[in-house]
Amino acid sequence: MTESSPAGRLPQERYGRAPMPETTRRRLVMGLAALVTAALVGGAVAAYHRFEGNDVEGTMGAYEVLDDQTVSVTISVTRRDPSVPAVCIVRARSRDGAETGRREILVEPADAKTIQVTTLVKSYQRPLVGDIYGCGTAVPPYLLHTG
Repeated sequence: MTESSPAGRLPQERYGRAPMPETTRRRLVMGLAALVTAALVGGAVAAYHRFEGNDVEGTMGAYEVLDDQTVSVTISVTRRDPSVPAVCIVRARSRDGAETGRREILVEPADAKTIQVTTLVKSYQRPLVGDIYGCGTAVPPYLLHTG
């Protein structure tokens, strides 16, 4: 003897659940798409705020090799808040690209957001170029003027 199912219905254990109605499926897909879009937009906004720019940025202006052990380096330093001191690292590089001299320089507070700074870098080998390694606002205490 077999069990009969109500008219128009198939046994669930044999054929699985009945498919979801088309309108419910469409709403579910649209809801998931909206959720994914909101998560992506939220992530993009968070990334923008985290990486929107540096507090200080240094760019290479010019260099001049003065002798076998000295290069003059001029950099432009741009700060979001020019009243905050900054530190930049400039360096001398030899023909093979190796760093042959380095100097940390204090960029004093100023009125202008962008200022130019020129300094001399000593090298233990004949310098080919002078360049900038980078800048930041974490000024070491030994560079700050006290007293």
